[in-house]
Amino acid sequence: MRLLLITLLFITTAVYGEQNKPTIKQKLNCNMTVKYIKKPKQIDSMEDFLDNGIFYGRIRLNNFLFDTGDVGEDHYIAGLGGSLIYKSAFFNGFSFTSGLYTSQNFGETKRELAGAYKGGKDVLNRYDVATNDDYGLTTMAQIYGEYKTRKTQIKVGRFPLETFLLKSNDTKMIPNTFEGLYFKSRVIPKTSFQVAYITKQKLRDKRSFHHVLAYGDNADDPYSKWRENDDSGMHRGLTLSKLNEKNIDDNIILLEVKNQSIENTILTANYTAVPELLSSFTVEGKHKILVSEDFRVIPSLRYMQQFDDGAGEIAGANLKNNTVAYTDPNSLSASLVAGRIDFVYDESSIRLGYTKIEDDGDIVAPWRGLPTAGYSRAMGQTNWYANTESYMIRADYDFSKTGMVEGLRGMMRYTVNDFDDEKAGVQADNTVLTFDLIKRFENIPNLSAKLRTAFVNSNGDTIAQDGSIKPDSSYNEVRLEMNYLF
Repeated sequence: MRLLLITLLFITTAVYGEQNKPTIKQKLNCNMTVKYIKKPKQIDSMEDFLDNGIFYGRIRLNNFLFDTGDVGEDHYIAGLGGSLIYKSAFFNGFSFTSGLYTSQNFGETKRELAGAYKGGKDVLNRYDVATNDDYGLTTMAQIYGEYKTRKTQIKVGRFPLETFLLKSNDTKMIPNTFEGLYFKSRVIPKTSFQVAYITKQKLRDKRSFHHVLAYGDNADDPYSKWRENDDSGMHRGLTLSKLNEKNIDDNIILLEVKNQSIENTILTANYTAVPELLSSFTVEGKHKILVSEDFRVIPSLRYMQQFDDGAGEIAGANLKNNTVAYTDPNSLSASLVAGRIDFVYDESSIRLGYTKIEDDGDIVAPWRGLPTAGYSRAMGQTNWYANTESYMIRADYDFSKTGMVEGLRGMMRYTVNDFDDEKAGVQADNTVLTFDLIKRFENIPNLSAKLRTAFVNSNGDTIAQDGSIKPDSSYNEVRLEMNYLF
């Protein structure tokens, strides 16, 4: 009943908004993240600096139904909230942006379930739930100053990023954002490059900014693991106390370059480093082959090399601190190869993808840029452990092209994850089947809905090298998101 009432609230708000014909200032792309259509303009007088700014609003509803069968705690959890972002006008190239976000939780929320939430954990802050029984989350996720010219951009403060390993990953209630200095330039023809120095991060379920590569481990606080970087791709052995003992500041330096000098080809190179701990170098190439006016084939290749600059000796080779069956238990040197091919006809496509993680250390990627994304990763999966192979087939279909349902797109993915059976710190093999539906409303262009489902089937009888049985990680999940932009 509560979900029904909130859904009706969305529709009522949307209808009211359309009757008043709101300006289309922003829109959502396929993964439901915002793209700004109307942007603040340059002004000549400081007196007009604030008056000519623009507010961007968003009402957001996310629902998560999690079914673990006989191996865990089933639950339903949801969040209602949104964001209000203000961008000032540009005066002599300078402007500022602030963004306030909130998520008010409801559903089967219990303090004792804080550690069991999976996809839905990002609608609340688990530390606040466990320590204060507080289920609301409000945060100033963006606040930065900006200087911009026709071909360059500088940001200082707290902002979202979109690079290979650092991304906003705005698929829940609140995006992942970073604190630091950012520079982007397109002064070289057909080339763009991004440079950033990041000192803090705020994961999607956090109220405040925290360390970028440190896991909480305060002995006097049993919930301290949820205060720092507790992302699913975080290494549990890189604890804050260990870094403090060695006087290591976990800051990120990154450089990413994209070049399109070759016709129908995009080449990307990325360097990301946390000095004294880890660094990585990644190259990727995408080439579009135009078979006909409506049909194209797009092959892509990715290679990533992770360098151990001291983190392996501190934390070990496995993300979960279990190095059974690792070739070198104290090394986080790692590499990834990935390939895919897309067959695209009009607005529909089929993708075949593959990734292979070499049998060295695990890849450490807790900044919401997912190393196997776009190639083999399916919803909610971490498949970049050492000696993992994954295969994926993906199909995208635009139902509106056939006149079946206006504004409806669908996506299906089927992934086979072949993990190392010997490694006790790595999950058992599984298969993942997902279905996504995105609906946009022609008469209410500011309203959209997205339904996502996942069916994960794990081999629950896998025995590791140490004789332990790997836990059955099977589950089914349903997610429903609704958005209204104003």
